[in-house]
Formats: sequence, C-alpha cells, structure tokens
Amino acid sequence: MKTHSKIIRTRRKRYLLIVLLVMVISALTFAVYWWHCSRFRVVSHNAFITGNLIPVEADATGIVTQVLVEESQYVNKGDLLVSLDQHRAQTALGQRKGELGQAVREIGAVFSTHRQICQKLIASSARLARVRHDVIRFRQALPTGSVSEQVMQNAEDQALTLEAEMREAEAELKSIEAKVGGTSKILHPDVEAAKYKFIAAYLEYSRQQIHAPVSGYVSMRKAQVGNRVQPGDQLMTLVPLEHLWVEANLRETEIGRIRPGQPAEISVDLYGNSYIYHGTVEGLIPGTGSVFALLPPDNAVGNFIHIVERIPVRIALRKDEILKNPIRPGLSTVTSIDVKESGQLLSASLAAVTTPEYQTDIFTDEITDAEATAQSIIMDNLSQKDDPLEPNCRYPESVTTNRSNISR
Repeated sequence: MKTHSKIIRTRRKRYLLIVLLVMVISALTFAVYWWHCSRFRVVSHNAFITGNLIPVEADATGIVTQVLVEESQYVNKGDLLVSLDQHRAQTALGQRKGELGQAVREIGAVFSTHRQICQKLIASSARLARVRHDVIRFRQALPTGSVSEQVMQNAEDQALTLEAEMREAEAELKSIEAKVGGTSKILHPDVEAAKYKFIAAYLEYSRQQIHAPVSGYVSMRKAQVGNRVQPGDQLMTLVPLEHLWVEANLRETEIGRIRPGQPAEISVDLYGNSYIYHGTVEGLIPGTGSVFALLPPDNAVGNFIHIVERIPVRIALRKDEILKNPIRPGLSTVTSIDVKESGQLLSASLAAVTTPEYQTDIFTDEITDAEATAQSIIMDNLSQKDDPLEPNCRYPESVTTNRSNISR
C-alpha cells in the first residue's frame, strides 16, 4: 500500500515538473518573441477598411423616367445613370432662347436708332448752316433794299427752329448713347444678361441626364422611376474599389511610436490569416474621434472621467493586392504596424489625391457647348454686322460755334 502511494506521488511530481517545464519554456519563448518582434509592433483590432464613397446627386428638378443601373454593377466615368423628364426644362430652354434673340434684336434696333438720329442731326446741321449763310447774305443786302425785312425775319426764324430741332436731336442722341455707348451689340449688358439666362436654362436641360462622375461600383441606389427629385437629392453612391485604405483607431498611449512611412501588415476577417495585406502609414488624423463627434465632450462641467482616447491612423493599401484579393469598405481588420523603423516626422503626411476619383471632367464641355449655342443664337438674330458704336456724330463745327449769333 505504501509502495502504491509512493508511486502516485512520484508520478504527480513528474507531471508537475513537466507542466512547470512547459510553462517555463513557453514564457521564455514568448519573452524571446516579444523582445525580437512584438515590442516593435503596435497591433489594433479596432481597424476597418474604408474608401471614397462618391455620392451621385440630382442637380436639376424633374421626374425620374429611367434608371439604367443597379446595385453592384460597375460603371465607367461618364456613363448615363438616370434620366429625368426633360419637357419642362426643354420648354424653359426654348423660352430663354426666344428672350435672347429678342434682346439681340432690341439692342440692334437701338443701335439703328442711334445711327438714324446721328444722320438726322447731320442733316439738320447742314440745313442750319445753309440758313445761316442766307441770313448773313440777307443782312448784307438789307441796306440796299434788295431784301425785305420779312424775308430777313423768316430766315432768322427758320434758323432758330432748326437750332431747336438740333438741340432736341442731341438730347435724343445722348439718351441713346447712355444705353449703347462704349459697347457693341454682342457685348451689350442686356444681351449678356439674356445670354447667361439661356446658359443657365441650357445647363438645367442638359443635367436632366445624370452621368457617373467617376468609375466605380453602384451602391445604395435610391432612385426609382416616378420619383420627383430636387437639386441635392442623393440618387446612389459610387464606390471605387481599386483605391482603399485602413483606418486604425489606436490608443493615445500608442501614438507616440507611430510615424508616417512605417510598414504595416493587415489581415482582413474576410480572408482571415490566409492572406496578409501590406500597407504603409500615410498619416495621423489631426484629432481624436470625440472632438469630431456630433456632440463633442465638455470636460469643463465637472463630470470628467479620464478615459484613453483613440486617434485614427490612415494606412494605405497596395493596389495590386486589392485587385488580386478584392475587399470592401467597412470590413474589420487586425492591423499590425512595425514601429521599429523611424519613419518621418509625426506631423508629416504621405496621403495624396492622385487617383481618378478625386476629380471629374464630365461637366467640362457643358459650359462650352452652352456658350457656343448662345453665340449661334446671337449671330442668327443680328440684322447686320456688329460694328461698334460711332464715337461722334460729325457735323460742321460752325454750327456749334455760331448758334448764338443768329439774331445779331
């Protein structure tokens, strides 16, 4: 019996020794691994895939008549996505077209009136100069009796009448010049105002067709046939999946070792540990998540609780790895940043706006086409060549210098 108990105690001690030995070996292994690897890494489970979510919004008023894409479809930049009813916009465009033509014709009539008054003034000045010559001759002949006093008086009265007509014409001329002076038919303010009203109507009409601003996958489609949309209504979202990054929310106690340029390894829950993405720290967001919240904390009220804040860190992903193993914004990740490398200054940033979704040129030709159409309407309604306004109505200088000498 004693021998059996002794055997049991011996076996128990052996098992305890084995367990102790395994624990010691494990602790040593962990210590070696931590010393050579883990102490140079910052690991975060609070990290997610994110990217640019491009909203497609209506920029005109209308009723949706056709939806040409569905969620999960890939569209190229410039593809037609949604069509709106164009009847109202087309009617408004036609009205503005008529107003522009009318403005051109009215200004053309004003320019013609200016020329007419100018010629009238020149003709009146010529008649006034002839009558003044007659008055001078009659005065010379009056002492000899060859000209009667009545003829002399009639000539002077006619000169005064012509002078009054000239003053009236000059006032009309100044009124016209106030409207058209210093400009031309094409560049007149009334024509310019009508022109840009037409351009606004043209843009409203052209944007009844809603095109993709960038290439990407369709998501969150809200547009339905029959919906009445207003400018600013979101119709869908486009997601370019070839440019994504990780937003890792690190504790403020870990940020001291994070620098832009440090390498990172990311495992996405979608693939687990079977595939590791390689990234680079691009920069640190200038503030914790709490300060950008809808209701930021007010620690001055007295109910302060000290908690460890988290700061978002942007980590770029390689495009070739994303294309090889597609991922989606919002996926959870485990991110490990190698802090052994010094990287750049904490305030530096490697983020850049070089990918296609940061700009679009689908609206570039709209204003050019609108201006070309408006110019065509203007030229079609010009009655004659667009000559600039004549600077002066030229008539004999003696007419202006001798007006006060009629009754002498």
